[in-house]
Amino acid sequence: MNHADKVEELSPVEVHDQLLRRWIVLIDVREPQEYAAERIPRALLFPLSTFEPQALPVGGQRRVVFHCGTGRRSAMAVAKCRAAGVAAVAHLTGGLQAWKAANLPTISVDPSTGAVVQPR
Repeated sequence: MNHADKVEELSPVEVHDQLLRRWIVLIDVREPQEYAAERIPRALLFPLSTFEPQALPVGGQRRVVFHCGTGRRSAMAVAKCRAAGVAAVAHLTGGLQAWKAANLPTISVDPSTGAVVQPR
């Protein structure tokens, strides 16, 4: 992998700040059941299992940034975009795990009641 193939790594705090400023579109590449259980507010679901780079909202004013649970699948999404000639090269380093470790908000479902728990 040469320098041009490098995945742009964004920290949880950088992604959170850029989301609040509306500079990025955050794409969650996990599967629907993972997204339903817990997700980052404002993230859009685009599962890697059915991933189509050409359908991404690229070319607008906001950059596309990917995330998954740990960073592995989001890096795969970047690779798929490169292979398809789609300009989307950034992802959340460490995924949802890193986001939560940074004490950033998530939306989740209470397993005992099925109720949606909004971010703090």
